Amino acid sequence: MNVLVIEDEPNVVAFVKKGLQEQSYEVDVAYDGQTGLSLALQKDYALIVLDVILPNSNGIQVCQDIRKHNMHVPILMLTALGTTEDVVNGLDSGADDYLTKPFKFKELLARVRALTRRSNLSQASGKLTVADLEVNLDTKAVTRSGKLINLTAKEFSLLEYFIRNKGKVLSRLDLLENVWELNFDLSSNVVDVYVNYLRNKIDKDFNPKLIHTVIGMGYVLKA
Repeated sequence: MNVLVIEDEPNVVAFVKKGLQEQSYEVDVAYDGQTGLSLALQKDYALIVLDVILPNSNGIQVCQDIRKHNMHVPILMLTALGTTEDVVNGLDSGADDYLTKPFKFKELLARVRALTRRSNLSQASGKLTVADLEVNLDTKAVTRSGKLINLTAKEFSLLEYFIRNKGKVLSRLDLLENVWELNFDLSSNVVDVYVNYLRNKIDKDFNPKLIHTVIGMGYVLKA
């Protein structure tokens, strides 16, 4: 399984590369944004580990550029910037998960395994539907009442998880652990921010409303 690490700190690169290779991953390395983007577009990777602060082109821009060409490859942001705003910015750019430095390799490995496993599952053929909302797992197209809706990679993952668990009340912790694989302060509002993003796209101009708030408990998707 091929992994691309885009990181400019030699010590971090050596640490991550050695650990992944010991787990039988094949690892390519880029030390700047432009080289990383070039490799990402040339080769089919199972996962990309991407630092935010990079020479030539920062990780946010690199992530956005990758997503213009490849909506499927999992991207794990690896950075020292860990505020809620930083997390939202990284995920908005198209990243699937966000790990702050310093970190333990066991945590990185758990994220890598979870992202690649979820990517493999989501590539299974088929469609998910609820009411007049349809999610095509092959093309990643989302439509409601026949109208195409453009979602970011993270919004798509959130919607997919909601539909796979339709009718079930999902807590913020549940969403953090299963959509983001993030374990940070539950006072963070990243889940609420993304639920609102999703509502504005799939509910605002349609009826019936599908995403409902269950006060004190979380959210539920149901017709």
